[in-house]
Amino acid sequence: MSLWQRPFQQLRLTIKQTKNHFRFRFSSVKGFVSLMIVGAMLSVTLAACSGGNETNTTGEAPTANPVAANKQNVELTLVSFAVTKAAHEAIIPKFVEKWKQEHNQTVTFRQSYGGSGSQTRAVIDGLEADVVHLALALDTQKIEKAGLISPGWEKEVPNDGIVSKSVAAIITRSGNPKGIKNWADLAKDDVKLITADPKTSGIARWNFLALWNAAIKTGSDEAKAQEFVTKVYKNVPILTKDAREATDAFAKQGQGDALINYENEVILAQQKGEKLDYIIPEVNISIDNPIAVVDKNVDKHGNREVAEAFVKFLYTPEAQQEFVKLGFRPVDETVAQTKEVKDKFPSVKTLGTVQELGGWQTIDKKFFADGGVFDQIQASLKK
Repeated sequence: MSLWQRPFQQLRLTIKQTKNHFRFRFSSVKGFVSLMIVGAMLSVTLAACSGGNETNTTGEAPTANPVAANKQNVELTLVSFAVTKAAHEAIIPKFVEKWKQEHNQTVTFRQSYGGSGSQTRAVIDGLEADVVHLALALDTQKIEKAGLISPGWEKEVPNDGIVSKSVAAIITRSGNPKGIKNWADLAKDDVKLITADPKTSGIARWNFLALWNAAIKTGSDEAKAQEFVTKVYKNVPILTKDAREATDAFAKQGQGDALINYENEVILAQQKGEKLDYIIPEVNISIDNPIAVVDKNVDKHGNREVAEAFVKFLYTPEAQQEFVKLGFRPVDETVAQTKEVKDKFPSVKTLGTVQELGGWQTIDKKFFADGGVFDQIQASLKK
């Protein structure tokens, strides 16, 4: 038996002795005295066993102070949708440095990036995220419904929990041979559009809402809006499973005349040397990405204070500027008013929001649930 195992062996024997005394001898004075002695032995043994383990970051239940003063390291698990990776990799070192200076404690991050829907399912299925940064609030609400995030999470931080945002962009072939200028042009008979299936892709849901919003904002009623969106989807030769497959179909396979994607994805691609022609329509949708602390997991891991501090740090001008560099529009107004931001992002004349469409619960039920508007559109196209 190794040295570190001996105290635990002694602890097991002591507990066994305690049970025996409690069961058979507690009723007598002699038994009571014996129990007092065993209690003292147990205290000593526990003290011996606990020594030297304060830097363990495997995630035990928190003490009264979530960040123990003598705990040298703490770990956070960040789960986010794929396109935020570059921004977080720039922001995290800044937060780690700041926390070290203020708390003399080293924070390490485990990071996971992927499609927002798949990341949501992974967290619900057991990926112990401390913080989730997802493509749409509907995904965060699914984690809330699973009992991992407490209701009201969007009110715990600024901007209703939205920490990054973008708008929709229409990418065209080089030189824009079809002369596409706005959403209405995507309904023309000679235009083929590539987009993912909104039943399986978060980005594709934003694409659908961008089209619907454009119709409503330009004076259509709901019947006319559905007619317009139906014309657009009639021009979609294939609905891919996700946004990445849509991009590959357009860029690598040469399918279609246009592709809808996030503005930040286009900017990031340009920064990597790709030459893209694209339009930011003046009537657009605010693509809002929420952040949330996963309450059940941070309480289990004992790292709530650090998790909440990291989330709040993402709203600071310092962090928001990193989002801007990677193509996200800032949620911080002081950053939004800078010359850098105004020069970087085309102005949007009319910007629609999810709230104007009734919120994600209403949107999901109305448009994307079985039998909803999207299913109705698909059914009409098969006739």
